[in-house]
Amino acid sequence: METDQLFKDAVELLKELIATQSFSKEEDNTAAILETFLTTRGVETKRHLNNVWALNKYYDATKPTILLNSHHDTVKPNPQYTKDPYNPIIEDGKLFGLGSNDAGGCLVSLIAAFLYFYDKQDLKYNVILGATAEEEISGFNGIEALVPVLPPINFAIVGEPTQMNMAIAEKGLMVIDCVAQGKAGHAAREEGVNAIYKAMKDIEWFSSFEFPKVSEWLGKVKMSVTVINTENKAHNVVPALCNYVVDVRITDAYTHEEVLAIIQSNISADAKPRSMRMRSTRIDVDHPIVQAGLALGKTTYGSPTCSDKALMPFVALKCGPGDSARSHTADEYIYVDEIKSGIEGYIKMIEKII
Repeated sequence: METDQLFKDAVELLKELIATQSFSKEEDNTAAILETFLTTRGVETKRHLNNVWALNKYYDATKPTILLNSHHDTVKPNPQYTKDPYNPIIEDGKLFGLGSNDAGGCLVSLIAAFLYFYDKQDLKYNVILGATAEEEISGFNGIEALVPVLPPINFAIVGEPTQMNMAIAEKGLMVIDCVAQGKAGHAAREEGVNAIYKAMKDIEWFSSFEFPKVSEWLGKVKMSVTVINTENKAHNVVPALCNYVVDVRITDAYTHEEVLAIIQSNISADAKPRSMRMRSTRIDVDHPIVQAGLALGKTTYGSPTCSDKALMPFVALKCGPGDSARSHTADEYIYVDEIKSGIEGYIKMIEKII
């Protein structure tokens, strides 16, 4: 299929996806749209939960396999939108709408690249398309549920907005629930042990501590206290408990277990991680797909944000059209030309190795 037609179809598909609500766990309608789009182009699709996937026409189980993956769920629109988040309009070369940049532009560009290679014979690699759900909430019914259903994968290209540069490393995420314990008392008297004051000492440690090991690609481990509350409903009670949440972005210099042990040994609160799933990842600079990107003039960097890459049991490159700085913003948009460049960029990268 000609790339001009692929581009036109990709833009129309993205408009249809924008116009269809697809919050995490509620992606059934966009999954149906993706199935219809692919089947009308002669592709046999498969579906697992709200994940849609397909094999290239001449799939050969004896060959290595590339997964082209991005997600079709979105966050909810924030209250600062001035445009209708579900009205896909183009103004000044920008296609506006919820999910246009994160990660609709990436998804439709990868779909176009998949269609380009779909019916080509004698490829060195198989190509699998995976349009997945629940990425925005790191849910269990997205890529993590789909991978066991797929044939063996050698590596993946994960579509996230990177301006088509290559995020070869990515920080992991660990969210920790902390409980500082005091003793209740009347605020008017010298009674009790204020759990907030104990939490404040911990929070000061979180704000000032620096982990000694620094990653070549990802820099320092970053910790941010993002939520704090007590059980109190009244102003005149010294709180016995203070709960707070810590967002920890972990580099490839540490395991989650190592970071947790350091935290627990330095604070007075009880600290329990919600999950250890979102690990830091890295693909080697010498990997063929990274070398292909470098040959095309793309740059490499380490990404501070998490993606489904963290849940893949194989190496993956994060790369896609759009700009991460636009993700989750009001009046989200992607330049239409970025989609065209994304399609062409994916095809050229894959052609160099396939």
